[in-house]
Parts: sequence; C-alpha cells; structure tokens
Amino acid sequence: MPVHRYRSEDEDSARWAGFPFRDGDIVISTRSKSGTTWMQMICALLVLGTPDLPAPLTALSPWLDWSVEPRDVVFGRLAAQSHRRFIKTHTPLDGVPLDPRVHYVVVARHPLDLAVSLYHQAGNLDRARLAELTGQPAPSGPPRARPPVERWLSSWVDQEVDPRAELDSLPGVMLHLSDAWARRHEPNVELVHYDDLLTDLAGQMRRLADRWSLPRPGPELVDAATFGRMRERADRLAPDTLGVLRDRQAFFRRGGSGQGRDLLDEAGLARYRARAAALAPPDLLTWLHR
Repeated sequence: MPVHRYRSEDEDSARWAGFPFRDGDIVISTRSKSGTTWMQMICALLVLGTPDLPAPLTALSPWLDWSVEPRDVVFGRLAAQSHRRFIKTHTPLDGVPLDPRVHYVVVARHPLDLAVSLYHQAGNLDRARLAELTGQPAPSGPPRARPPVERWLSSWVDQEVDPRAELDSLPGVMLHLSDAWARRHEPNVELVHYDDLLTDLAGQMRRLADRWSLPRPGPELVDAATFGRMRERADRLAPDTLGVLRDRQAFFRRGGSGQGRDLLDEAGLARYRARAAALAPPDLLTWLHR
C-alpha cells in the first residue's frame, strides 16, 4: 500500500523514506499529548533495564519526522545506537513504512482529555524559538489573548477540517486511531489505552515486554515510569533539546483522565458524542471511551 505523506510547519513524514530499519525496532506512533513521552520512557526502561538512563530521553528515542533537526543528524544518532531502538513519531501508521521486522505501538487517549492537554501545551510553547528553528517569520506584536479552555474545547469539538492536514483536530485524532484500530490484529501492531497506563502500569509494562520479547520489569522500573517520577526528572525527560518549552516541568502538567469531560455541559458532551460517532467505528469508540 502507498505511504501517505503528512506535513506541517515542523513535521514531515517523508523523512521516513529510506530509513534503514533493524530487526526488533519499536516505532511509537501517537497523537500529541496522548502519552508519547510516557511510552518512550516505558520503552527505555524495558529495553535498557535500568531507571538510570544513559542519555536524555530525546537522544535515546529521537523524533524522526520533526523537521527542525536535520534528517541526517537523526539518522546518524539512530545508526550509532547499539541497543534496541525505539523511535518517536506523531504520524499515523499509514504514513510510516510498515516493516514486518518492526513493532508499532499506538497509544490512545480520550480525545477530550487530549484536547485539554493540547490547550495548555500551546501556552507553554516559545513561539519565537519555534519560528527560529523552522525558518518561519517571528511572531510580531503582543500575543493574542486565548479564550477560556471551556470555550476553546467546545470549538475544538465543532471544528470542521481536513483530518490529514490538521492531525491534532478531532477528525485528525480519529483518523489516526481508526487507522491503528483497523490494524490491531496484525502481529506487530499494539494498541495501548492511556487509562490502562494510569490504572495498571505494571500490567501494561509486563504485557508489552512479553509482546516484544523483553525481560519483564521489576518494581523499580515500574516506579520509574510513574507520572510523578517522570515529572521529577523533567529536565532529562521532557522533549525539549532545542528550547521550545517555556517550562519543562509544566510539560508534565497533570496527566489525569476525565478533565475534558468535566469542562463540557450536557449539550457539549452530546455534540462531542455525535461528532465522534460520525468519525470513528462504534467498536473503537466503545474501547476509547470506556
């Protein structure tokens, strides 16, 4: 099947073309604010077998299609790694080369919770630094006032956009998850629910270790993957090697579940349910919303 190309101001999935995979590589494919860094940390702990990581998480698990860092630099860093590699992407699986030797893991989070985290993440980005890195014009004038999160979330639910052009929209989130859901029975594709990481982190880590033929983690490794422990180590774990975050610790803002649903009234929740039903299959929504 042809690989779809996804592009934004700072991402280009075409950078995957020609990437030399190795047997056992792990590709972490998530939507923004759906547990990407959490899954990268889980992979690091399972692969390396120690909570004392030998390098920052962003060096151990590069974001391959992030265009602010030269492609050859990222390829070179991955080529130099002797351990089993685990690579970050926000590209849906239909935009990544699918290799039978490689494992693909997709983390799904309730879209309303994801959206609230996106809202807060946007306020933590240094837009001038991001523009500098991507070659875009620097923002001018005072920053625009943002609407309250409740109003923003309601408009996010109602937004009509091209899902392939706006992957962090509700249609884009559902496109990413629907594509992964359709592949869930493939032997090298694994879906993980964010809420399962919250409620049974040890069980989920053992399940992934078994799927990937890695040693099962002990209590020390599970503890290192908890949200609180990761927040304590934000300087080494936050995805910010180039200074695009105003506050690295704020990147691990809350990590809970249910915050999005609490911000909408009954009418807003009804609109969300109707939109979701039009964008994704019922069995996916049953799993996603449980």
